[in-house]
Amino acid sequence: MEANGGPGDPPAERGSPGLTPEEGARARAEFAALHGPALRASGVPERYWGRLLHKLEHEVFDAGEMFGIMQVEEVEEESEGEAAREVRRKKPNPGSELCYKVIVTSENGLQAANPNSIFLIDHAWTCRVEHARQQLQQVPGLLHRMANLMGVEFHGELPSAEAVDLVLEEMWRFSQTYQLSHGTAEEKVPVWYIMDEFGSRIQHSDTPSFATAPFFYMPQQVAYTLLWPLRDLDTGEEVTRDFAYGEADPLIRRCRLLPWVPADMLDISSSTPEPPDQHYQAILEENKEKLPLAISPVAYPHDHIFRVYTDVQQVLSHLTHPRFTFTQSEADADILYNFSHFKDYRRLSQERPNVLLNQFPCENLLTVKDCLASIARRAGGPEGPAWLPRTFNLRTELPQFVSYFQQRERRGQDNHWICKPWNLARSLDTHITRSLHSIIRHRESTPKVVSKYIESPVLFLREDVGRVKFDIRYVVLLRSVKPLTLFVCDVFWLRLSNRPFALDDLDDYEKHFTVMNYDPEVVLKQVHYDEFIPEFEKQYPEFPWKSVQGEIFQAFTELFQAACAKPPPLGLCDYASSRAVYAIDLMLKWDDRPDGRRVMQPQILEVNFNPDCERACRYHPTFFNDVFSTLYLDEPSNCHVSRLV
Repeated sequence: MEANGGPGDPPAERGSPGLTPEEGARARAEFAALHGPALRASGVPERYWGRLLHKLEHEVFDAGEMFGIMQVEEVEEESEGEAAREVRRKKPNPGSELCYKVIVTSENGLQAANPNSIFLIDHAWTCRVEHARQQLQQVPGLLHRMANLMGVEFHGELPSAEAVDLVLEEMWRFSQTYQLSHGTAEEKVPVWYIMDEFGSRIQHSDTPSFATAPFFYMPQQVAYTLLWPLRDLDTGEEVTRDFAYGEADPLIRRCRLLPWVPADMLDISSSTPEPPDQHYQAILEENKEKLPLAISPVAYPHDHIFRVYTDVQQVLSHLTHPRFTFTQSEADADILYNFSHFKDYRRLSQERPNVLLNQFPCENLLTVKDCLASIARRAGGPEGPAWLPRTFNLRTELPQFVSYFQQRERRGQDNHWICKPWNLARSLDTHITRSLHSIIRHRESTPKVVSKYIESPVLFLREDVGRVKFDIRYVVLLRSVKPLTLFVCDVFWLRLSNRPFALDDLDDYEKHFTVMNYDPEVVLKQVHYDEFIPEFEKQYPEFPWKSVQGEIFQAFTELFQAACAKPPPLGLCDYASSRAVYAIDLMLKWDDRPDGRRVMQPQILEVNFNPDCERACRYHPTFFNDVFSTLYLDEPSNCHVSRLV
């Protein structure tokens, strides 16, 4: 921590040196306009803003004049629980440990009312999780610095795999997170950072003396952590912060503090029944979706030419059926085929009930991962059905998850998990881990679910690579909710990993993920369904594809029956003018039945609204003709689709 400001700093009420009072006031007003919303959201009192601007402009790191770092020896306490002692034994360097504290060293103490009592903390390391290992291996000096900061023993000059793994595990006790609110989906993926040696030595307290918050200073495009006191402190008092800041629920606090305060959660039930009705009502309100009024199904003449309004380029390029024509005017359209979600179904039902749509009210129950897990429990009880990996909503089911994780650990069962945002596609911000600390901390970034990672997937032998993971994408067409009418396209799509599967190198994307078509650097291996089926049956002669696909279709049927079993907002809305196309991604896993039989169990991974149909159009030019004939003409008979329900 540099100490390059100090006693000679200009008093608080003046602006930067060399500015007139008017210019100083203007600079502060501009700063407040640009950064005020973020500072208010973080709870930074306005009395500090003027001095904060000065310290940011001049890079004043003056914490060294107010605080000192003290080494204390941590001794095992009599009152310490068994869980804590066990964690201590597993530490990289067990035994009596050196622990650090930050204390106030200024002989006059520290006054919260003093406008100068706000401090900048530098960040020693900033990364996105998927780049962490590579940076530790390649950035000169980074591994050494992190190992020192975290108390991980590190010998020699070259990064050893063991030291890298230890730092990657320990980092969850030191990392903080923020995310950018603007930019592409990739740019909005959360960023994790570790404060410098000073900031990282500040310990936890349930009654903290200080608050901290990440702060992005736009003029310099630099992130800092801000530190300010919550009360006056005397010389020698400890600087602490609350590692579970803002969490009032005692049970959730215990879970969130597990990386630092070990606790045994085995007494908590891991059962996750379906959430109450209010949960779905709240989601409807949060989505600002207005449910439609009941309407009668519209009957068009048999030779009617439908005017289609769409912003989906693949439809514009590939829909050639003579009974559909495109219009530039939304007001003239018989069919609105939109890429983005409709919100005000009520108005549509009142003003244009005859207009057909390409989506259903409340379909987020299928397409958002936490909702999918909730409604699936209608088919499989509190544990969920056999066709969905065991899934917990980290926002609402953290204690149940921690208990389940610890139960599996105690029984020696596999504990690989995959952490996914509720609502991002293409595997963005998705992480595979065995670290409970990592999963608990990921809850602090974007809303996430955690699902059991499939540790025994059915693999496919690629001649050029070996036995790899694969997933399958089916496109399903929902014609109506009541009665439930569901079709599946006869063509399905395969995505394969590029490296042989093994339960290691969990951050090796090409070993554990199958989505390869968005990265120009990565090889995309295409296998078509008609090549796949005979090859699959050759590799697994006792599993004819027809029976495997029968199990898959049974899972789809049960999923849609569950999604349509209750009225909206607890289920999909029965709106007579709605139709929809969804893509369902799934894998197959090996499962042992009680009678000793080994079976291939389908595992639904996610359901996508308005999926990318580029490959479908390229290899099957009639794809959208089939979709539109089935959904809008009710003429599926000459199309490449099969009726499921």
